Amino acid sequence: MSGTLTADAKNAPRRHHSVSTPIDRLIMRVAERLGGSKAKELERFIKFAFVGLLGFVIDSGTVIILQNSLLPPVTAANEPLDANVALATTVAFVLAVCSNFVWNRLWTYPDSRSRSARKQLTQFVIVSVIGWSLRTLWIDIAYQGLGELSTTFIQMLQADYAPALLDQNKLGTMLALFFGVIVVTAWNFLANRYWTYNDVD
Repeated sequence: MSGTLTADAKNAPRRHHSVSTPIDRLIMRVAERLGGSKAKELERFIKFAFVGLLGFVIDSGTVIILQNSLLPPVTAANEPLDANVALATTVAFVLAVCSNFVWNRLWTYPDSRSRSARKQLTQFVIVSVIGWSLRTLWIDIAYQGLGELSTTFIQMLQADYAPALLDQNKLGTMLALFFGVIVVTAWNFLANRYWTYNDVD
């Protein structure tokens, strides 16, 4: 057999690396039932949301682990910038972005292959860094206030609740992270869908 490709082999569609999961059929059925003519787009959004949920677990789990071990938040009141909070949330964000890129490329958008993985990763990282910047700024501004607010709310329900400032700041960080993730998820989906993966039908 010669080393040249036949015309059929040259014209054959390229195989895409993809993964399948036990929930693929369920997602497809839900998308077909609710999406109508936009079923494929709804299927992608649902998969993107699942990937984002996994990313959130990685993200928040990493923050919890780091804040309870290597990078606890500062305990001084009214500290203008807490490097430990910024570093913990950044490490967590990077791990989540890595997971999200791999899962989105292989599961959510396996048909997006007009660009190389390197170019898509670059675009994905640019989108993610913009989201990270907004999220980190928000968390750094809001975590102490949200910690105080949540402590006040809990004390309305349980008067003897008096957390240490460290615990209050941890709670505030998690609340700020939660709200930040909602906004960044919307940004990431739209920016990646219409830029990083804009070659899918």
